[in-house]
This record gives sequence, C-alpha cells and structure tokens, in this order.
Amino acid sequence: MGKVTGFLEIDRQDRKYAPAADRIRHYNEFVIPLSEEATRNQAARCMNCGIPYCHSGCPVNNQIPDWNDLVYNGNWEEAARNLHTTNNFPEFTGRVCPAPCEASCTLNIEDAPVTIKTIECAIVDRAWDKGWIKPEIAPEKTGKKIAIIGSGPAGLAAAQQLARAGHAVHVFEKNAKAGGLMRYGIPDFKLDKHLIDRRVTQMEAEGVVFHYNAHIGVTQDARQIVDSFDAVILSGGAELPRDLAVPGRELKGIHFAMQFLPQQNRRVSEEYPVEKNPILAAGKHVVVIGGGDTGSDCIGTSVRQGAASVVQLEVMPKPPEKENKALTWPNWPLKLRTSSSHQEGAERDFSVATKSFTGSDGQVTGLNCVRLGPDMKEIPGSDFTLQADLVFLAMGFVHPVHEGMVKSLGVALDNRGNVEANTVAYQTSMAKVFAAGDMRRGQSLVVWAIREGRQAARAVDEYLMGETILPR
Repeated sequence: MGKVTGFLEIDRQDRKYAPAADRIRHYNEFVIPLSEEATRNQAARCMNCGIPYCHSGCPVNNQIPDWNDLVYNGNWEEAARNLHTTNNFPEFTGRVCPAPCEASCTLNIEDAPVTIKTIECAIVDRAWDKGWIKPEIAPEKTGKKIAIIGSGPAGLAAAQQLARAGHAVHVFEKNAKAGGLMRYGIPDFKLDKHLIDRRVTQMEAEGVVFHYNAHIGVTQDARQIVDSFDAVILSGGAELPRDLAVPGRELKGIHFAMQFLPQQNRRVSEEYPVEKNPILAAGKHVVVIGGGDTGSDCIGTSVRQGAASVVQLEVMPKPPEKENKALTWPNWPLKLRTSSSHQEGAERDFSVATKSFTGSDGQVTGLNCVRLGPDMKEIPGSDFTLQADLVFLAMGFVHPVHEGMVKSLGVALDNRGNVEANTVAYQTSMAKVFAAGDMRRGQSLVVWAIREGRQAARAVDEYLMGETILPR
C-alpha cells in the first residue's frame, strides 16, 4: 500500500497547532492542516503489512491501508467513499479520536506511525469542500417506524444507517440541538459545532426527523414512545458523573465538569438562555480533579476564560513517558499523554488524593490533599494544601442516569449499572427495545459509539425485516 519504499524515504509529519498565545484568545479550532502534497506523502508511508493491525486497532474497522493508497495515488473521491463505508462521521473522529489505529500501526514499533487520523480528517474535509458528500435517500420505504432516544454519536450513526435502509426514523433529544456530548461536552476549539449541524442537515434530507427538548422519561412518557414505534434504540449516553464524597463537598464553587463545559459551548453557539448562575473561571484559581479528556477540556476552557491559575490532580501514578513496545504493541498503551490544553498553561500533579475542601462563608477556598504511594496508600506526612476558588470534578461517569427513562421502562442493568444488551443482538430485556453506545458499554470514545450505533442499526433492521444488508 502507498509507496513501496515510502516509510524508508519519508519522515512522519503531523498537523501542528497554532501558537498557544494566539489560540487561547478564541474558541475556534486551531489545528493547522497539512498541505495536499504533505498529506499524500504521509499516505505514501503506509507499508504493505502482512497483517495490518490498524484494522483491529480501529473500533469501526476502517480500511486504512486502502484509503491511504487511494490518497497517495490522488484518488481522493474514492478514498472518501471507502472511508464512509465504515464510518458515518469521519470528521468527528478525525478531530477527537485518540487514534488507537496509530498505536497499532506497524511503524509505531519505531515511534513513527502513519498519521492515520490526519489523513482521515483530510479526506472527509476535502469531500465536503468538493461536494462529494450528499444525502443518500432510500429508494424504497419499509413502513417501519423506529425511535432513537439520544442524539450523540451512537444515536446519530444508528439513525443514519436505518434511514438509508428505508425506515422512518425519529430521534428524540432532551437538549435544544443534536450531538450529545460532542455538542455540549467537547469544546468548540476541539470540534466546531457546524460539523454536527452539517451532518444533521444531511440526515434530515435522508428522512430522519429530530425532536428536540424531548426528555423521554421526564417530559414525555417512555412507555408511550415504546408503544408508538416498531423498535426503540436507547442511546442516551452514560451521564451520571463520579462524585467525590469528602468533607466540604457542599461548598459553593465545586462543580461537575458537565455543569461547566455545556455553559461555555452554549455561549459560543449563542444558544440561549444560558444557565442563570454562570460558572466562570476568569481571575480564579482553578483545580481540576481528574486526569482524562474531560479534565483537559476543563483546563482549555478555564484558560480561555482567563483563569489566574489551573492545576490538574490525578489520583493514579504518573504514567511512563514511553511505553515498552515489546509488552504493549499493537494494543493501546498506558503512557503519559499531554493534550493541547495542558500545553496552554496547566500544572499537573499525580498520585494525589483530595481529603477535604476548605471554605469561607460557604465558598470553597482550598483543598487538603495527600500524596499516595505506588500501593495507592497515603504517605504519612505528605499532606499539603492547594488554593482554589473553583473546583471541577472530572473523574469520569459511572453509568447512565437511571431516574426517568431507564427506571420507567424497567430494563435490566448489568453489574456496572449500564443497560444490559449484548453486541450481537443489542436487545435489552424489554421486547423491541435496543441499547447502544455509552448507555450500553459505559463511558467510552466517540469512535466506539459510532461502531455500536452502526451495529445496533443492523440488529434492528434484521429484527424488523428478517434480514439485513447493513454492515456491522
């Protein structure tokens, strides 16, 4: 694939960021795309591997060597067609996916994997610019009606696949716009929301009907929805955040990350009204508890709002700078990862547990912390304090919110509190009700949600029609 000797002749080159001093002044995307020639050169590096592990590293099983070869040979339109056979929304994954495919690349054995994510993004962006992406309207209708509850990447992928199979698809979203955490969690500087709007417009042309401000199980009866449709897919995500039950938790100024991030996204999109009590980091000393992507998003947003300082705490030990390839490749390795937001001015500290919050007049003023040893036990005498005017809890999500839809339907849950369904039939314990995405698997990646949405769509089509031509 690509140029036979490309990986020997061409060095890895990836997209760069605009300077931090410039990008923190706005909420626009700041990744600088490679030129067409540079992208083709990077595609030329794709080896003719005996076993292309990138296939299994990619949750949607993108045919990566195939479209790398097409880009190298200048056949961009065919590359876009190939890319869309496995991924409904490559412009999302090309921006926010951590690229497990690159970790699985054979060239990653020498720390120089093919820039798969960058090439993917270049293909789909070019396809939109050239007008190659058009609505794919089903030639015949089946007469079957399907409800999809939740419009995150799993719900959107399932909706598009089922509409193209000829079903009447209705998507119910509790918020004012579609996208789920892609719209209300991921900041605009990582994923511009016009990308979601553009896909929604395409899907509406394909026949998908969106119902907004429809909180099933709260403002609309969940069982009535089930009774009104031939099949229902639950794709509402895993939104219950992990809390930190320590003394002082009740103080003002301590918020879950998803109380903070959606507010700023709504401001950028001019989606009003924003919350009556705005959470703003301007001039404040911010502490983010949790070292994952959500914590990173809190950092980038706080810096842009003008925080006086930002500290991120992680309870786990600091990962190694470089993984041991002999032990980890081609699997996703545990290693230290530094995001663009970290580079914008945040201090990171590992192996730290928060013992309590301190405050004055009901407002948080600091954290009492202790350092942990390799055994995750407290190190005697390692206590220290941190100043904090604003604290964000970004420690992940435990499972879907049970109150409302999940409880009213009475679907069975697994031992982690997620809606129980397997990855073949995707059926819940309730007749004609299916589950996909984070609601079924727990907190995960956009690319995994797209995979589950596509596979659930195939399962639903087969359930309704007795057979299906939709891909897994």
